[in-house]
Amino acid sequence: MGSLFRSEEMALCQLFLQSEAAYACVSELGELGLVQFRDLNPDVNAFQRKFVNEVRRCDEMERKLRYLEKEIKKDGIPMLDTGESPEAPQPREMIDLEATFEKLENELREVNQNAEALKRNFLELTELKHILRKTQVFFDEQEGGVNQTTESMTRALITDEARTAGASMGPVQLGYMEKSNEREDYLPCFVAGVILRERLPAFERMLWRACRGNVFLRQAMIETPLEDPTNGDQVHKSVFIIFFQGDQLKTRVKKICEGFRATLYPCPEAPADRREMAMGVMTRIEDLNTVLGQTQDHRHRVLVAAAKNLKNWFVKVRKIKAIYHTLNLFNLDVTQKCLIAECWVPLLDIETIQLALRRGTERSGSSVPPILNRMQTFENPPTYNRTNKFTKAFQALIDAYGVASYREMNPAPYTIITFPFLFAVMFGDLGHGAIMALFGLWMIRKEKGLAAQKTDNEIWNIFFGGRYIIFLMGVFSMYTGMIYNDIFSKSLNIFGSHWQMSYNKSTVMENKYLQLSPKEDYEGSPYPFGMDPIWQVAGSNKIIFHNAYKMKISIIFGVIHMVFGVVMSWHNHTYFRNRISLIYEFIPQLMFLLLLFFYMVLLMFIKWIKFAATNEKPYSEACAPSILITFIDMVLFNTPKAAPAECGVYMFWGQHFVQVLFVLLALGCIPIMLFAKPMLIMQARKLANVQPIAGASSDAETGGVSNGGPHGGGGPHEEEEEMSEIFIHQSIHTIEYVLGSVSHTASYLRLWALSLAHAQLAEVLWTMVLSIGLKQEGWFGGVILTCVFGFWAILTVGILVLMEGLSAFLHTLRLHWVEFQSKFYKGQGYAFQPFSFDAIIENGSAAVEE
Repeated sequence: MGSLFRSEEMALCQLFLQSEAAYACVSELGELGLVQFRDLNPDVNAFQRKFVNEVRRCDEMERKLRYLEKEIKKDGIPMLDTGESPEAPQPREMIDLEATFEKLENELREVNQNAEALKRNFLELTELKHILRKTQVFFDEQEGGVNQTTESMTRALITDEARTAGASMGPVQLGYMEKSNEREDYLPCFVAGVILRERLPAFERMLWRACRGNVFLRQAMIETPLEDPTNGDQVHKSVFIIFFQGDQLKTRVKKICEGFRATLYPCPEAPADRREMAMGVMTRIEDLNTVLGQTQDHRHRVLVAAAKNLKNWFVKVRKIKAIYHTLNLFNLDVTQKCLIAECWVPLLDIETIQLALRRGTERSGSSVPPILNRMQTFENPPTYNRTNKFTKAFQALIDAYGVASYREMNPAPYTIITFPFLFAVMFGDLGHGAIMALFGLWMIRKEKGLAAQKTDNEIWNIFFGGRYIIFLMGVFSMYTGMIYNDIFSKSLNIFGSHWQMSYNKSTVMENKYLQLSPKEDYEGSPYPFGMDPIWQVAGSNKIIFHNAYKMKISIIFGVIHMVFGVVMSWHNHTYFRNRISLIYEFIPQLMFLLLLFFYMVLLMFIKWIKFAATNEKPYSEACAPSILITFIDMVLFNTPKAAPAECGVYMFWGQHFVQVLFVLLALGCIPIMLFAKPMLIMQARKLANVQPIAGASSDAETGGVSNGGPHGGGGPHEEEEEMSEIFIHQSIHTIEYVLGSVSHTASYLRLWALSLAHAQLAEVLWTMVLSIGLKQEGWFGGVILTCVFGFWAILTVGILVLMEGLSAFLHTLRLHWVEFQSKFYKGQGYAFQPFSFDAIIENGSAAVEE
């Protein structure tokens, strides 16, 4: 079979590279992405490998690029991304790249330092400007005699401690504290500054407690926020002025200001000096604004120039780092002139890899061609399934369960059809399926643009990655919705109902339990496609009819799905030449499933064909036996209860004998599955001990399983498993299969349950929400209908499409993982992880370290 149904055949190769050509050759292999290298130095520390210095240089270049990227994003400058992937630079170009990054980083850091110093100076001048303005207002109020404590001016803080201590102060005039006996007009000292607004209350309390109320404080808010030069945040500050008397209080006040990180500024006492200083401050601010603008323009030009090449620089550096990281996996020969590597490669791509190595040798100018030798090995090769953008998502669903063993049958191609179909059985609605299909189609049509918008939103990435699954699930749901004749809980009457009503309208409306007779009111031919729309207006028997129909098709689909899974195991056994498992596992498993559960499916079809409401007895509807009761009686060897005289006991002649034979044969398959394979392995081991056969263990001993497969890859050279463990494993496997056949068949009833729940939820939303708006009349009814329709649409998309869709998706996933894949899929392999620049660039630098 092709690689679509099985993983690629892999080969372990040994690669000899000239030291001068190694870099270029590995670069070509990275562009190709078809080689997985093995670490030939597992015991060597990462810091002791040959190319560790080059890797460190790349780390340093990445650090500088991340710094540039952070500064570019801070300024909101768009980075040019052409989508192209430049080639990996030559080793000699690393020096030029390092010099360029060093120059850019130093220049940008110098500009940032200068800008920060200018902003700090600008902040100080701005604060000084506000201090001069606010203090001028304070002194003007003092001169006008308006200075009172009731105007947000306190000589000290009247706190709870002050009231408790009985401290009190009367109103004073600004600029004059307690008058001294020696100097009646003594002018006290004062300091002025700014402080963060949120620290002001604690600052005032501390002044009161530390100075015992012998200070006079006034503050005013700065209306416009100021920019912090360190981090660029906007901060709110207030201007304050403190009056006190004596050097001791002066020292204490300054220490408190320092503790609260308040900034003190000089403030002249004379009004003329304050006006002169204010003019000088304004002039300096204007000059600083000019210099700051020029600095920001220069910084912007530097970042814009860097943004044009930043993406390409990242790609180049990561490619260089990946190459040297890969070269660290190689071994040096004794001459120190040749590098030796071991790698897994797809067998079909060996010629392509050799061409890439030849190109790398020519680029490096080496005259010694590389040598690629295929090695014989008994190791399990990695599993490599080729995918494209369509099959990638389905393969991811399979790999989430477990990576396939080497050359094991790949369920992904079959899952492309069965997964959306089983989903649609549960989600069948023409309207809901159309919404889902349109969403998937939109993502498919816009996939290039959406893929270019790389985002960290995991939910969106999951939706976009599964766009083809979503589209197929929507299309299949539209198909099953037409089969159910269900669109938003209503039906389409395209071909006209094949039931004719023999009653008048008033009779039908007044009699709730009136029923149509299939003999008189049915035309005799079925509705051309899907379910007859008359069932939409049926009464109490509508849900009974849907239940019987959906329950039976769930079992039918489930049994067919499981039989197909068992048949898939036949392909595995024949490919790996596992004769024992083919005869003593596959055949009994298939017989057990067919003789019991597939026979039950046949009974359903026999019942549908032979019994009808329009037939005469003994094949009328009243004589139709219950399939469930018939199957229970079959397993328990019970004789069916006597039916009415005009009805038969069985559905066909010889049914009792056939059922007893089938049950006995099915029960006989159980000991074969349980004992045959372990006993044959034990017998083969005894024969091998008596008469050893040259070559290795026999087919019976190992079950015929070759880990590498029959088409290259070696056989199993592992320690033999103990016979007790073989018996235990076979017992578990047999019990799991027998009991699982019953539970898995019942598990497919979730198809019926979720389909019924989905239909009922859709009907509830229509009846209890949208129908309310449809019953309104007039222009006001149009307004109500618009609002009700919006509410109904939100509930439909949110509950029935998203939540119900997610629920059906998870149930479908379980049916494939447990009920289907457990029949043939082991999933015990490990994925092929080639050295690929595309994967490294997509995943970032973390992929290099893996």
